[in-house]
Amino acid sequence: MPPTLASLVQHSALKLTVRAGEDRLDTPVRWAHVSELADPVPYMEGGELLLTTALTLDAEDPEAMRRYVRRLLGAGVVGLGFAVGVNYEDIPSALLDAAREEHLPLLEVPRRTPFLAISKAVSAAIAADQYRAVTAGFEAQRELTRAALAEGPDAVVARLAAHVDGWAALYDTSGTVIAVSPEWAARRAARLTPDVERLRERPAPASAVVGGTDDRVELQSLGTGRRVRGALAVGTGAPLGTAERYAVHSAIALLTLTTERSRSLQAAEQRLGAAVLRMLLAGQPDHARGVAGDLYGGLLDAPFRLLIAEPVPAVASGGEPKEGESPLAVFAEALETAAARAGESVLTVPEGPEGGERLVVLAGDGGAVVTACEGYASREAEEAGLVVGLSAPTGPIAAAAAYKQAEQALSVARRRGRALVEHEELASGSVLPLLADDAVRAFADGLLRALYEHDATGRGDLVASLRAWLSRHGQWDAAAADLGVHRHTLRYRMRRVEEILGRSLDDPDVRMELWLALKATGDTPPPATGAARSKG
Repeated sequence: MPPTLASLVQHSALKLTVRAGEDRLDTPVRWAHVSELADPVPYMEGGELLLTTALTLDAEDPEAMRRYVRRLLGAGVVGLGFAVGVNYEDIPSALLDAAREEHLPLLEVPRRTPFLAISKAVSAAIAADQYRAVTAGFEAQRELTRAALAEGPDAVVARLAAHVDGWAALYDTSGTVIAVSPEWAARRAARLTPDVERLRERPAPASAVVGGTDDRVELQSLGTGRRVRGALAVGTGAPLGTAERYAVHSAIALLTLTTERSRSLQAAEQRLGAAVLRMLLAGQPDHARGVAGDLYGGLLDAPFRLLIAEPVPAVASGGEPKEGESPLAVFAEALETAAARAGESVLTVPEGPEGGERLVVLAGDGGAVVTACEGYASREAEEAGLVVGLSAPTGPIAAAAAYKQAEQALSVARRRGRALVEHEELASGSVLPLLADDAVRAFADGLLRALYEHDATGRGDLVASLRAWLSRHGQWDAAAADLGVHRHTLRYRMRRVEEILGRSLDDPDVRMELWLALKATGDTPPPATGAARSKG
């Protein structure tokens, strides 16, 4: 405890006597300051014991003493030490009455007690208190370190709560409480999730104070560099003291070490994951299981999905969602957090130069990682900052095929401007949406342009006839009936189509290309050329 007025009065060598303010002697003293100024307030910081001989004071003027005492209290002065036997043989009644009226502690200092002795006593008590706080802090640090090594984060949180005489909670990157002590604080800690999420949006290290006087909570981010890996909440009924602050800082360092994997370990895991993925794609599932071991082995024993993610061009060029973090890093962290919370294994492999172009993920089918990924499905690619292709459920033997499925789905997601496309969606849907591509439309326009230009001259309706004939699988009578013409007329038109295009309709590939071209253009003919416009 810091020195108080009561401890100074009890100091046998000082011989101080309390003359007023007996009910406020438990107030801590931050320093002892000597001043003979009539107005020492501009030189006060608050918490001082002011020592004076009243050399320049009109100590016998009641009104002047009332103003003097009130100004001292307004400046935060905790007590007044008045030396008797110097300028006054006793404390003037005007000052004594003013101190009693305002409840300002007034200490009588005997002539034989120099002000320097009081200053030394205050200084020694402050130093002793700081030494005790540092010693207690180091002891807390040793205890927290032993808890971290022997029992883990839960024990660190429990020891910290005991040291601060309050409660403590540990949060993961999503703001979920993963450890709390005592148990009664779990509900209070859960209500702080929005505050933890706001703290996570700021670069580490970051801190915030929430709550009121009786429920004061300090939030501290955990993580190295600029990435927040979690948060620590410490709830107390008052601001933390020096010893408590040492304990909190020690806990932050220890919890950061337990929640932040070293860069070398993370790089080693990524190299191992990349090796496992290469073996799977090379058709070596047994070797992949052997290399994966316990780290990823269980993941390969059940149906899994492969997904490939890459940033959309606008975000990859600079529109990152958070300073210092790419969309892929944020996405990977979200998937890893979902896996950790569900107790699942997940394999994430960055691809491209320095792993910065795209991300390949192998995750259990129907698990928390796939569910988290599917949360992107309803979003636009620009909003999500990335595009994702997801394969159908597969096993180790068909991993290469699943990789191709994910790439195909990724390509469709990129063209459609969607955040996520599943391969199963493509397989169960229609091929027609895939034709909504500039390259396909350009091919269709070039293939059918001559027919549209022919029809624009009014010498026939070759495009409609071709569409009817193809839709009826080359059945002359049915197609002619649809057009309302004789079948010989339709045969003539199809010969003209072959002549104009220079292709045979007997070739199934030609019929397929023409049908897809008609579907790609719909009912909209390509823009007419200058020659066609002049003929019209």
